[in-house]
Amino acid sequence: MRQESPDTSGQLQRGLKARHLTMIAIGGSIGTGLFLASGATISEAGPGGAIVAYMAIGLMVYFLMTSLGEMAAYMPVSGSFSTYASKFVDPSLGFALGWNYWYNWAITIAVEISAGALIMKYWLPDSPSILWSGLFLVLIFMLNYLSVKGYGESEYWFAFIKVATIIIFLIVGLLMIFGIMGTEAVGFRNFTTGDAPFHGGFMAMFGIFMIAGFSFQGTELVGIAAGESENPRRNIPRAIRQIFWRILLFYILAILVIGLLIPYDSPNLISGDVDSVAMSPFTLVFQKAGLAFAASVMNAVILTSVLSAGNSGMYASTRMLWVLAKEGHAPRFLAKLNSRGVPLNALLATTVIGALAFLSSLFGDGAVYIWLLNASGMSGFIAWLGIAVSHYRFRRAYLAQGHQLAELPFRAKWFPIGPIFAFAICLIVILGQNYQAFLGGNIDWNGVLVSYIGLPMFLIVWLVYKFVKKTKVIPLDQCQLQDDQTA
Repeated sequence: MRQESPDTSGQLQRGLKARHLTMIAIGGSIGTGLFLASGATISEAGPGGAIVAYMAIGLMVYFLMTSLGEMAAYMPVSGSFSTYASKFVDPSLGFALGWNYWYNWAITIAVEISAGALIMKYWLPDSPSILWSGLFLVLIFMLNYLSVKGYGESEYWFAFIKVATIIIFLIVGLLMIFGIMGTEAVGFRNFTTGDAPFHGGFMAMFGIFMIAGFSFQGTELVGIAAGESENPRRNIPRAIRQIFWRILLFYILAILVIGLLIPYDSPNLISGDVDSVAMSPFTLVFQKAGLAFAASVMNAVILTSVLSAGNSGMYASTRMLWVLAKEGHAPRFLAKLNSRGVPLNALLATTVIGALAFLSSLFGDGAVYIWLLNASGMSGFIAWLGIAVSHYRFRRAYLAQGHQLAELPFRAKWFPIGPIFAFAICLIVILGQNYQAFLGGNIDWNGVLVSYIGLPMFLIVWLVYKFVKKTKVIPLDQCQLQDDQTA
């Protein structure tokens, strides 16, 4: 196993172990989307509709993860899909993807520290929110400042808490379904109440695709972490093979248990906000089982979830900004590393932006913050589009330049169906996320602007860079299949 000592010329530590990689991807994609928003999806589309939507998005994520795994195992760089797009598609696409992803996670930091402050008010309702947000921001900063192992270990334990909670939930839920715990066996009757299991038909199911997609976002973090993992050619394929099925298993089984125990038309399922932990479907199930302390426990678990998301956001955005600087797409001082191999300047810059975004939510009517949040809303889907396009081009370039597929450390199955399917689903979800705004006699232009502002922002960054730098799509036989920098 090759150990690399960091230096200020641009070499990251390879300190993430296989267990870190697995938990980083699991932790990044299991959070409030499952603990809180899952109830709202069942309420909107019924238990059957929610399960089908999560399975469809899960299949798309499977193809994306195997695509990313093939490229990351072959070329493990912290720039991940931004670097891959620059080398296999067009430098302007890589530039736009990198800034899009950095912006997305930098804003997410502000969202998560705000959510953490709301959660703390469950126990300390009179405490000032800005105090908790400041403490959480310092905590997340320090976890990333210490070393990459500090981030890896903290994320491992954050994710462990979430996984343990889901396993306990599934066991308790199954015992309740069969009447071993709680009052009486509920069986499958809630799956047939009203117009369940498919409430609202196809369009209701389509309407929760975006929610399901947001729930899975974060799985691509394993690609960002590839540049700092030990023995990436062995550990990345191992992590890719494990994480998807675990995540999909947790989501599908959890939604099945919730749908069996709580009828879809229960008013308690409607809310999916971080300040309504008492209405979390997990809390409701634990309370039905007779566990009086359920709300406090779930509040603590959800707090670890938002801190985990903020921690991952700080890591991902810092590494992406470092890569952008290293490739000449951001100020050069952001490419400097400290003695522990941490991109300190990029970390400080990201922390400042996250703090400013948070402060913008406190002043005036919060309009600036709402616009920032909306602009970052579809950034994760745009990143996924970039992964699909980059993998399609990578595989074709790899064969065009005379390589054999057997030489790859990890090979994605179902090529080219996989990346094409993932691209199509991502594009449909992006374009259709607020299709209601176009229905009826008058178009809701405010709704259109709020929902889709992130798309024109991405296209402007991409096309302006392409025009200024005169970049072109790279011919397959000229795609750079070797990394020209140590990352």
